Amino acid sequence: MGFISGMIVGIAIGIVLIVAFARQGSVRSKRRSDLLSWLNSQVEKIWPFVNEAASELIRTNVEPILEQYRPIILSSLTFSKLTLGTVAPQFTGVTIVEENSGPEGVTMDLEMQWDGNPNIVLDIKTRVGVVLPVQVKNIGFTGVFRLIFKPLVDEFPAFGAVCFSLKEKKDLDFTLKVIGGDLSTLPGISDAIEETIRDAIEDSITWPVRKVIPILPGDYSNLELKPVGKLEVKLVQAKNLTNKDIVGKSDPYAVIFVRPLRDRTKTSKIMNNQLNPVWNEHFEFIIEDASTQHLTVRIFDDEGVQASELIGCAQVSLKDLEPGKVKDVWLKLVKDLEVHRDNKYRGEVHLELLYCPFGVESAIRNPFDPDFSLTTFEKTLKSGTGDAEAEDLIGSRRRNNVIVRGVLSVTVISAEDLPAVDLMGKADPFVVLLLKKTEKKLKTRVVNESLNPVWNQTFDFVVEDGLHEMLILEVYDHDTFGKEKIGRVILTLTKVILEGEYNETYPLDGAKSGNISLHLKWTPQHKFRDP
Repeated sequence: MGFISGMIVGIAIGIVLIVAFARQGSVRSKRRSDLLSWLNSQVEKIWPFVNEAASELIRTNVEPILEQYRPIILSSLTFSKLTLGTVAPQFTGVTIVEENSGPEGVTMDLEMQWDGNPNIVLDIKTRVGVVLPVQVKNIGFTGVFRLIFKPLVDEFPAFGAVCFSLKEKKDLDFTLKVIGGDLSTLPGISDAIEETIRDAIEDSITWPVRKVIPILPGDYSNLELKPVGKLEVKLVQAKNLTNKDIVGKSDPYAVIFVRPLRDRTKTSKIMNNQLNPVWNEHFEFIIEDASTQHLTVRIFDDEGVQASELIGCAQVSLKDLEPGKVKDVWLKLVKDLEVHRDNKYRGEVHLELLYCPFGVESAIRNPFDPDFSLTTFEKTLKSGTGDAEAEDLIGSRRRNNVIVRGVLSVTVISAEDLPAVDLMGKADPFVVLLLKKTEKKLKTRVVNESLNPVWNQTFDFVVEDGLHEMLILEVYDHDTFGKEKIGRVILTLTKVILEGEYNETYPLDGAKSGNISLHLKWTPQHKFRDP
């Protein structure tokens, strides 16, 4: 162990030299290349000792990490064999990140490639009692690690701590093989294991997650990962989902996360026998770095006691969100976010997203924040001008029971480019307006023989719980013997609650063509739920 410690110190000195020489412009390229060669030669020398010493260390540290990401279909996931093999990783590039270094530290990106031959066998136990020895083979990894040397000090080795993280995963490939069996005989198990391994490897070390290694005694808590904001997510609906069932339709549900830790992953309700599910569910996530993190949505078909089958997944980058502004997005589902195995259409998922950085809450209108629903009297009590007992009472009720109540005024202005549905190439359209939760229904007049009808009719709805209500507008063709549905629009009330009123034109879902123009206005009337 002393030999290994000495070699690791040598590698640390080599990295310091790389940092020093890489910052000298005239000798940067040649000396950096020479020092990378030296660093790789040192890694190759110590690799047999690292393999022997680190295997048990990795086992004891990685098994708890895998447990955090283990899917519910697996009851346990442990190592029965773990050796790193004979092939050492190679460092292929180094960059000093000047803009992120600052006066008190040095930030370096180190590119690494590993085409390893490890011997890794996992003992997998499923919920139905099946035990499988699964070998992880043909591992290939290329990525860029970020190292932050901070703070710089005037004693050896010139920095107090090293903070490292996987900044970019360029490639991660591996195959799974059941020893003495075929993994394909258990549907969903292979995907669940692969998903667990990828989630664990990537999320546990990928930026902004970082590991802080103290080199000199000191307090380095300022280098640790800290929350910077909150992401509000409303899972509205999905449409045209791929049917995974032979009999009937899929039973979809959504799994949503920013980081795929079990206690930070949210799961929606299961919508039975439905390819166009409407959830209207709200979730909240803590954000550590809005510039690099993503929100991931996976839509599954529930299969009861068997493993759920993935319908598709989607991802949205948080850097695309403007703080304090609700973003309404439709995301196309794909089979795999990493490797686009096919271009098959799998459906779309509809989200509303609102990012609120910490420290600027007072400047952002967030309808999901309990303070948003306070009356002037309640805010006065909260600010401390009322007595403490009353403030505690209001605070307790506010956190748990305040709802957003108000009057929703909807003006159905017009529709354009509706599809012809009768023999004369026309339609007799009218619109049915429905509040989903209360099931209150109103409708416009019929406009005869028009594909571009104008209504200009206004309807008022008393809404008891605005954040959990939905407005559905369905356009029909009137017929002597009944009605024929042309298309529909489904809206949450988040935007109108935030903005007060707005005009918008929406495409009609389920129609070959056509859109509808609306004006929405919100008049708030806050109140508490009954105890």
